[in-house]
Amino acid sequence: MPTSSNSHDRLTNLQQFGADPGSLHADTYIPKNFPKNGPLVVVLHGSTQSAEGYDRGSGWSTLADESGIALLYPKQRKTNNPISSFNWFKSGDSRRGGGEPLSIRHMIKQVVDDHAIDSTRVFVTGMSSGGAMTSVMLATYPEVFAGGAIIAGLPYRSADNLIEAMVRMKGYGGPSDHRLDALVRGASTFDGPWPTISVWHGGSDSTVDNANADSIVRQWQQIHKVEGPPTRVEQVAGFPRQVWCNADRQEVIEEYIIEGMGHGTPIMAGGDEGLGEADKYMLEVGISSTRHIAHFWGLTE
Repeated sequence: MPTSSNSHDRLTNLQQFGADPGSLHADTYIPKNFPKNGPLVVVLHGSTQSAEGYDRGSGWSTLADESGIALLYPKQRKTNNPISSFNWFKSGDSRRGGGEPLSIRHMIKQVVDDHAIDSTRVFVTGMSSGGAMTSVMLATYPEVFAGGAIIAGLPYRSADNLIEAMVRMKGYGGPSDHRLDALVRGASTFDGPWPTISVWHGGSDSTVDNANADSIVRQWQQIHKVEGPPTRVEQVAGFPRQVWCNADRQEVIEEYIIEGMGHGTPIMAGGDEGLGEADKYMLEVGISSTRHIAHFWGLTE
């Protein structure tokens, strides 16, 4: 692994992972206490970010040490996108069977095979362009994931080109609810059980308007058969958490809108439960999205 000037960098390069039509890099973190048949979390960085920086800010590898979680960090190349953004809005990178989604699928298979991971406990999360690519992965390969967490992201195929993407980010236009549902159903031949969905967004996000968070929820409500208002609303660390439960009373969708927060991943660096460190787009707001997402997925018991 290349040496780094930053002693915090804990990730190892994944050198081979099958076909790479999206021309991506990948890093992994496998904690020393990783158990056989342990879980995998795929983490997608945002624009202008690196995998190492996102790991440091979010605290995922610290939580991995605590709870025995394997991590996979797909990484964008500047040759694909000048600001290292995943190309979630390009037709070649938002469909099953090609481009960046297939590259990520092949990375996942490699890590699952290499480390005897429980294939029923693979999860994906990301922020900003990584959040939008999380939407892409959940729609195009739903059979791979038990759950996904979309932070400051956008619904699957809410945009099909860069101009549309910029408009959708500002909260304008976008597919109807019926169309949002149809886009996910049409992305694969899968018919369930579908991945659970966790949605996080800043209430004052001026880069990706939080109208997108509500659209993501609506995109998955029909899929999970939980249309209408939330089953319950509760307070978590001072923030409202909306939850939708299915007929079996399982929590299948949750949404956090962090009032006053701008564009980024919510973190809580201090205290016994603290994770990560504040940085650009890694925002200290007194709640660790990393820890709460992992808890939602049953990874911290």
